[in-house]
Amino acid sequence: MGDGVRYIGVAERRARLALRHRLAPQARAGTPEEVADALVALHGSDPATVYLAVGARLTDAAATVARTDRALYEDRTLVRMHGMRHTVFAFPTGLTAVVHASTGLTVAARERAALLKDMAKAGAPDAAWLKEVEEAALSALGRLGQATAAELAQEEPRLRERFVYAAGKPYEGVHTVATRLLRVLGVEGKVVRGRPLGSWTSNQFRWALAPEHPELPPSDAQAELLRHWLTACGPATEADLKWWTGWRVTDVRRALAAIGARAVSLDEGTGYVVEGDVDPVAGPREPWAALLPGLDPTAMGWQGRDWYLAPELRPALFDYSGNVGPTVWWDGRVVGGWARRPDGEIVWRILDRAGAGRDAETAVAAEAERLAAWLGSTRVTPRFRTPVEKELAG
Repeated sequence: MGDGVRYIGVAERRARLALRHRLAPQARAGTPEEVADALVALHGSDPATVYLAVGARLTDAAATVARTDRALYEDRTLVRMHGMRHTVFAFPTGLTAVVHASTGLTVAARERAALLKDMAKAGAPDAAWLKEVEEAALSALGRLGQATAAELAQEEPRLRERFVYAAGKPYEGVHTVATRLLRVLGVEGKVVRGRPLGSWTSNQFRWALAPEHPELPPSDAQAELLRHWLTACGPATEADLKWWTGWRVTDVRRALAAIGARAVSLDEGTGYVVEGDVDPVAGPREPWAALLPGLDPTAMGWQGRDWYLAPELRPALFDYSGNVGPTVWWDGRVVGGWARRPDGEIVWRILDRAGAGRDAETAVAAEAERLAAWLGSTRVTPRFRTPVEKELAG
């Protein structure tokens, strides 16, 4: 371009996605840790998403559950904790300090203040009492290793205290101290989600003490997190960065400057890549197919998604809150959705036929067989259900 800013088109963005997100067969990973490192974070609001996202990217998909269990609950090389936008993710353990300082501190202060305010309105005990309960709960968790909220309440009965939330409002409810306090401690980076109750698809879980990590200056942590994410997902616009991190635009701009990000030209305007990542990237050797789960970090990676997802497909593939469901990919773009029926069959539908012909159908069918093989008899239903997933599941 005349102004010296390189243009990166849709084809190259899809090539980067295929290779850096470990989706093309030639780029698949050997371990869950490699997948998480490549993507920075795996959505963990639905625990099954972590496993399905890993399985879609492993060379040996049959090892998905055993290796992901080991990483999360034995080696603790991956940790499920609160992160960007007050959402639960699975992060590489080495990033926990960065995530906490860059995104958790502000939210944590707000959450604790809200809890104390709600308790005061309900006539519940004060901050000093809550601090005593907190310290007792953390001490008990240290002794037990991992525990449910109910098990912690056996050790510290004051966790069972109840108080009315939003009295007189349409959304009035009753909370236990345990429910709200453990959530606050999670956002504060003191506890993390541990082994589930039941199988890897269970939404019920134990709590564990968070891995020890140094306290970092927030601005340094923001720069480091943005560098990781832009390495995985660049080029991206300022709007993408603000959306993914949940930061103020001033924080995004400061972090971009701190890492020396380079501006590039995209179809939607100015984008950014990390320093040294301006040169063209060759694509995969062959077209590729993938079946990605709901909330997959690739499908949810950018706010501006038109370069890989046609706007007319969104009503079928997203729920009313903006959560993406299971998606079918062909050569760098979303072309449909998939589901698992009660009898175990993987069913899928191509919604965007442009460029997705017989070769695409053959490749998608092979991916469906690959997925069914490692899932075995496990039932998987997305936590956030979408129109096409519900229709296909029957």
